Amino acid sequence: MTAENQGDRTDVDKALLGHTTYRSLGEQHLSPAEERFEKGRRTIGLFLAPLITIAFLALPIDIPPNQQTLAGVLLGVIVLWVTEAVPIPIGGLLGVAIVVFLGVAPADEVLAAFGSSTIFTFIGAFILAQAMLKHGVARRFAFRILTLPRVGQSTTGVIVAFGAITCGLSAFVSNTATVAMLLPTALGILGVIAKLMQRRGVVAEDFDPLRLRVGAAIMLMLAYSASVGGLLTPVGSPPNLIGRGLIEEATGERISFGQWMVMAIPICLLMFIALAVILLRLNKPEIRRIEGVADYLAEQRAEMGPLSRAEKNTLIAFGVTVTLWILPGVVAVIAGNDSDLYGTISDRLDEGMVAVFGAALLYLLPTDWENREFTLTWRDAAKIDWGTIVLFGSGIIFGALLADTGLAETIGTSVADSLGLTSVVAITVFAVLLAIAVSETTSNTASAAVVVPIVIPVALAAGVNPFVPALAATFAASFGFMLPVSTPQNAVVYGSGAVRITTMIRSGITFDIVGAILIIVFLPLMIGVVGLGGG
Repeated sequence: MTAENQGDRTDVDKALLGHTTYRSLGEQHLSPAEERFEKGRRTIGLFLAPLITIAFLALPIDIPPNQQTLAGVLLGVIVLWVTEAVPIPIGGLLGVAIVVFLGVAPADEVLAAFGSSTIFTFIGAFILAQAMLKHGVARRFAFRILTLPRVGQSTTGVIVAFGAITCGLSAFVSNTATVAMLLPTALGILGVIAKLMQRRGVVAEDFDPLRLRVGAAIMLMLAYSASVGGLLTPVGSPPNLIGRGLIEEATGERISFGQWMVMAIPICLLMFIALAVILLRLNKPEIRRIEGVADYLAEQRAEMGPLSRAEKNTLIAFGVTVTLWILPGVVAVIAGNDSDLYGTISDRLDEGMVAVFGAALLYLLPTDWENREFTLTWRDAAKIDWGTIVLFGSGIIFGALLADTGLAETIGTSVADSLGLTSVVAITVFAVLLAIAVSETTSNTASAAVVVPIVIPVALAAGVNPFVPALAATFAASFGFMLPVSTPQNAVVYGSGAVRITTMIRSGITFDIVGAILIIVFLPLMIGVVGLGGG
């Protein structure tokens, strides 16, 4: 290899550590055909977004003006997000500004959503991830997963095993916290596979590790399997608790922790199998067999040597954070999620506050006390993906506005009335589709809080027990996988830079459809098996 070629060789670790959510065409390695497509897509978006917004605002629709304005602006923002005509975080901010300019709501009310706990979860988790990547802890975790028996021999084995670990953890830890916790390991695994491919000559010397299909598959498996695992228990995801409470209030029927798990396990297992098939088919890894991985891992682990002081500090901060994240779930299993103890602990150990506390420890644990050097510098924190934080903040704003202006309720009741729903099957299908559609542009929590209260009166008006449709809407609220703003975990993996928006949309809509079918077909069966919903 010549010195000139050596200079063009991609530094995988540097590429993964300096990732960004949005890169201009000049910052990517694109083929001529890809560049033409990207230019066309982005140019179309620049003209289509304002055109759609103006056209919708001019329509003679019999709904309150603020709802019509919000809907028009949101449609334009979605076009900007999908086409990436401007950086995705800027598209969200632009929409937020226009909403205020057009008088949908005052600025202070609109921007209050940026104080959401989820925003602070992102900030703290991203800083922790930065430390794990910088000091090599993520690589050690990745090596550990890759050396599991019968796992590290193929990319399929690695992706499925990683998804199973994520799924299991998210049953008791919040989906967002689980994904934030495992993101550095996912990047570490991608780094190991990318270096193996580079070493074997599978990729060009100057390849972009963030454009590998195997990277997209790993990241999407991380995000989507967390949502699947979150359905396993009542405390696995906030929508579960919201839907469960609303169902009890409407029907007087309570779903116990055990009943929920019996219902959810078969459905989640089928969802996970479907997820693995979809992701591996749509994002087929560049290599199947990882030959020589054992020798390579042994060589790399020998080079890393024993844990450094910075790695130990990072593990302490990470361990404290994970312990505090897990504790409410453990208390829920032991004392019940109706107990005062669980209520107190879950309120005080807010996941956002836990995340920033764990991140702060990295600035308190020294690596060289004499020179007052600590585990991270502020320069490291400044490098985290603030774009994803801004993007999800704008997503939270639009979700809150959908609820506060009544637009979501208007859409739901109008569709239900026009369809003339009268049977439990029809209402269940409507509930699932509405919940998934709403969750595409709002958080899962907002989707459950908006859709379940719509579905219950629709069912009661039709003389149908609302139990099945409402629970189906609760499960479906955890779907919505097409956009980074659909769920916090989508935003986290999008922030890795390894998943393009078009890839997320294609994989997400496929899993949305399959997940909807599984919920509609199997949830009523499992409710019958458990003996619920008969009142």
